[in-house]
This record gives sequence, C-alpha cells and structure tokens, in this order.
Amino acid sequence: MRDLQHFFGHDYGLFPFQIFSLSHFIMLFFFFFGSILIVMLQTTLKKYEKVIKTILFVCLFLFETLYHVWLFVGGQWSIAFALPFHLCSISLLLCLILLLSNSKLVFQFVYFLGLAGAMQAMVTPELFVGFPHFRFFQFFTTHMLIIWVGLFFVFVKGYVVTKRGLWQSFAFLNAAAVIAFLTNIATGGNYMFLAHKPENPSLIDFLGPYPLYILVLECIALVLFFVLYLPWRKRGERK
Repeated sequence: MRDLQHFFGHDYGLFPFQIFSLSHFIMLFFFFFGSILIVMLQTTLKKYEKVIKTILFVCLFLFETLYHVWLFVGGQWSIAFALPFHLCSISLLLCLILLLSNSKLVFQFVYFLGLAGAMQAMVTPELFVGFPHFRFFQFFTTHMLIIWVGLFFVFVKGYVVTKRGLWQSFAFLNAAAVIAFLTNIATGGNYMFLAHKPENPSLIDFLGPYPLYILVLECIALVLFFVLYLPWRKRGERK
C-alpha cells in the first residue's frame, strides 16, 4: 500500500526526473522501436485497423482521464495548467477526434502539430517526477501515442500529408496560441510557454529572452512543419 501511495503520490522529491537518464533513454528507445514496428508491419496492422484504433482511443482517453483524476484527488488540479491548452494536450484531443471521425483535415493537424510537439516534449520533457512514478509513465505513454496515431494514419490507413495541410496546421497553431495567450492572462498560467520559459531545461533556453523566443519558436515550428512534409512531397503531388 505504501508503494502504491508513492506511485500515485505528489511528493515529487521521491522520484526526481533527470533528463537523459537511463529511464529517459529507455522510453525514447521504446518509442522509436514502436514507430519502426508501425512502418514495418503496416500491412498486417491494416487487417486489425478497427481494433487498433479502438485500443489507441481507449489508451489515450484513459491515461488523460487518470492524469486529471490524479491531480484532482491530490488537490493539485488548477486552471493555471490543467486546461487543454498546452500543445500536446491539444494534439491529444485532436487524436481522439481523428480516431472517431477519420477526418482528413484533423489528420493534418495531428501529423504536423502532434509529431513536432510530442517529439520535442519527449526529448526535453517539462516533467518534475521520474521513474517509476505514475506521471512518468502517463507522460511518455500519451506522447508516444500521439505520434503513433499520426504514423498509423499515414502508413496503415494511407492518408496523404499535403502542403495545404501544412499551412492549415500552421494557421491552426497560431489560432490556438492566441487562445492560449488569452487563457494565460485570465488564469496566470503558462500554456504553450507563452508567458515564460519552462522551468525544466529545454531547447527554448537557447532561443533568447522573453518575448523574443516566441517569434523564434514560430520560425522553428514552420521549419519543422516543412521538414515533416518533405518525405511526402512527391507522394502528395501524385495524389
């Protein structure tokens, strides 16, 4: 019982997260291994498409729900950081919508926003508790699933990444940023890191002071979107 309390507890000092630690590298390895499997087994996975979509939806919904329950039960839930206005929270909601609707427009958002945001978050997480805490597993699992949903729709369902989708995703990102900025003013939060830099070390630390780094992030996001589009450029043009 004591171990279970520690696993779900809020004494972050018991399991401090260390970036690029063994547990961090293991989760990154598991992510890359799973991504490779999706590509290699795409024909087999297509036979079980409905089952896999259901599993992805349930896992995403369950882990996100448990996260909010964990915060609420521990008295830690706050509108300053628990609303779905972080980039990866938005991507997670988009994944749920995509899995239910098969929308090609939502797919573009998931591919560009989800892959760019979740991969950066996994490499430099804003995470205050490490292995073997519940939050550690919840964080990495949901971010892996966001990326795997995007890859599943590309390689298994054959969805096409388009240049139009790139620009639509960039416009959506900026619209979401405006909402997040206004939410920060209203709640005193730091959604999408538009109020200040994250407390944990991250790539943002190298992008200059506030608010300059926000403009740099805009440019980086656009570059990342083009990089994510490049492998599918010719395929998209043929379609």
